[in-house]
Amino acid sequence: MPALLLGCDFSSAPSVRKPIVVAVGQVVEGGVALQRIESFCSLDTWRQWLAGAPAWIGAFDFPFGLPRELVEQLGWPTEWAALIAHYAGLDRAHIREAFAAFCAGRPAGVKFAHRATDGPAGCSPSMKWVNPPVAFMLHAGVPRLVAAGAALPGLHAPAGAAATRIAVEGYPGLLARELIGRRSYKSDDATRQTSERGAARAELLAALERGSARLGLRLVLEDVERQRLMADAQGDCLDAALCLVQAAWAAARRDSIGPGWGLPAAMDPLEGWIVSA
Repeated sequence: MPALLLGCDFSSAPSVRKPIVVAVGQVVEGGVALQRIESFCSLDTWRQWLAGAPAWIGAFDFPFGLPRELVEQLGWPTEWAALIAHYAGLDRAHIREAFAAFCAGRPAGVKFAHRATDGPAGCSPSMKWVNPPVAFMLHAGVPRLVAAGAALPGLHAPAGAAATRIAVEGYPGLLARELIGRRSYKSDDATRQTSERGAARAELLAALERGSARLGLRLVLEDVERQRLMADAQGDCLDAALCLVQAAWAAARRDSIGPGWGLPAAMDPLEGWIVSA
């Protein structure tokens, strides 16, 4: 049986109102077919579900590493597995204090340290702890991927048999900007869930179905899933579908030079890389 494709829109504090959302699909000619949407209201149920699926290739919307500059200045381990073990052992208050102190000692305009992937991807620095709290998403997500038996190409290989669960770092904003520019298509605030954002969501979804992105892959949908993606004004389901397309792109490049899966040969093995950036 071929591996499932997964696209994950993540929350570091999932709830009924804001669950972790996973788009599940499979490769079809010229694209990826969205089969169903799964949602998880706790981190542990999400981890258990990932561990229970024997084979998958997933793109996950949270950072897999911290900026090397930050890690070195804090005196934290500079080997990925040791860093993640250290980071997972810290509570969020300690992380916030350490990162805030780092920023306080730097001039305006360069407060945050960045990974090499941040510029090409156009994403927030992985040390950011608010709006969005991606530092806490890393803290919650990466150790659970490792616990689920996932391989993170270029960063981590599980002990024992060949890996059948492959996790790459996705970022839906990268693909969305290619298709509709910087137009907003979602909001968690009900008062900002406007018709303009709904129209942007419809345009984004139509472009995905046409395969208009440089990735060259169509998103294949049934009517019920199309309606679900359109109706979700928070955009979680659509973001998961965007990550699903990135997972399909990575899967087609499994044997590329370097770590494989479309990741660059020169990827920093501490920082990681956003797939397709």
